[in-house]
Amino acid sequence: MTLYIAVPLVLLALFYAATGVAAVTRGWMLPMNRRRVHAPRVYGWGQLMVAFALCWQTAFGLLTGDSDTLPSAPLIGSAILVAGFIVMMVGQRAGGTRKRGGTP
Repeated sequence: MTLYIAVPLVLLALFYAATGVAAVTRGWMLPMNRRRVHAPRVYGWGQLMVAFALCWQTAFGLLTGDSDTLPSAPLIGSAILVAGFIVMMVGQRAGGTRKRGGTP
């Protein structure tokens, strides 16, 4: 992994971590997420997991480079990333506009 890929990933991870900490500690959400999220603390923990996974993948991507020394490290980071997105989805409301009287 080169530095021009690692730097934006770390900045994105810092953004996710900052909003995750704000959601866990204060229940504060970004204005674009306030309507969809019904459990801000759960959503914040998911954001923290995503930030950790991005840092994990960036760190091990920079350490390993093109060698095959740690082939399981990116897989672990990907599993944490997927788990973080699942936790974020749990904190959101169910979507859709359902009208009364219709068939489900």
